[in-house]
Amino acid sequence: MIGFYNYTVWLTYLSLISAGTGIMISLYSHAHPFIGVFFLLVSGLCDAFDGKVARSKKNRTEMEKKFGIQIDSLADMVSFGVLPACIGSAMMRVVLQNYEAGDSTGADKLLSHPYFFICYAVIILYILAALIRLAYFNVAEEERQKTEGGVRKYYEGLPVTSAALIFPTVLLFQYVLPKDITWIYFLAMAVTGFLFISKIPVKKPDTKGILAMVGIGAIEFIILIATWMYYEG
Repeated sequence: MIGFYNYTVWLTYLSLISAGTGIMISLYSHAHPFIGVFFLLVSGLCDAFDGKVARSKKNRTEMEKKFGIQIDSLADMVSFGVLPACIGSAMMRVVLQNYEAGDSTGADKLLSHPYFFICYAVIILYILAALIRLAYFNVAEEERQKTEGGVRKYYEGLPVTSAALIFPTVLLFQYVLPKDITWIYFLAMAVTGFLFISKIPVKKPDTKGILAMVGIGAIEFIILIATWMYYEG
């Protein structure tokens, strides 16, 4: 078979598998869209260490290195570009279902409301921003390696992997606040998408920073499970 299957790419493959599962669950008509966020956190955990695992293999060929770079970006597009968008789309479905339960005659009017068009426009623009950022990063990194070498210290713009912490944080408020905050999710999506393609410098986290983010993600995971079980049970 074409491709590479040694341990250096296993975490990347797991990240994609997690994201694909989250997408299917989020879009399933009878599933709660917030369940998808658990798979977003798992993808973020895999991404946090896939680079370090890949670099631990000292005898990687040049083709293995390039393959790893490409699949990492492709997996990131699905995990942190498409999955958050699908969670947002699923949240819109729940809003519509709740509206139908209270007023079965007004659902069609709600679908034509500008609010829906704006939210779906945000979804498309967010995915586009993630795609542009990942493609630009690959090209810029290849050019940087020709002149600097080594590991970069700063990113240009917000990395797409930040979605693994941003959106779970937003969804936590859905359980805490008494009112629906779907619009806050889409506001966060719009701002995050803009930051993806901005030129603001973002310091690349060191090992301590990565572990801190993993710790935050673990806390969010536990809180989300606890609150979801409380309200659903």
